[in-house]
Amino acid sequence: MRSMFVTGFVNLYTRDIEAGIRFYEGLLGFKETFRTPKTGIPEHVEFTLNGFGLGLGTVEAGKRVHGVDSSPGSPAMVVVVGTDDVDRAFAQPVAAGAPVVQPPHNSGNNNRSALLRDPDGNLVEIVAKVAH
Repeated sequence: MRSMFVTGFVNLYTRDIEAGIRFYEGLLGFKETFRTPKTGIPEHVEFTLNGFGLGLGTVEAGKRVHGVDSSPGSPAMVVVVGTDDVDRAFAQPVAAGAPVVQPPHNSGNNNRSALLRDPDGNLVEIVAKVAH
């Protein structure tokens, strides 16, 4: 059976969209592709990182537009970003004050990973394959 769906996207609700923009764009290298409104403080921003789509929407916009009461920072999900060097990639957000959950460590399946939190407390995992 052919799927009706053609693309996927992750949207995170945020209490502080400007801090989220600084984190995902400024520290993790995501590129902004859309924002609304276009001037002033946005209530929704979309990013990509090598084809992966991620959005940030304000808690207030989620409630107004969709009737959703969101709780940013719940550990029920994790945003995973890949890199070639976990230790080096981890250093920049940590230096900027991102809370550390687990420092870089070998995590099995030839992976090296680290966990930190974005400005809303959402889990972010940085991962790379370990060279043999």
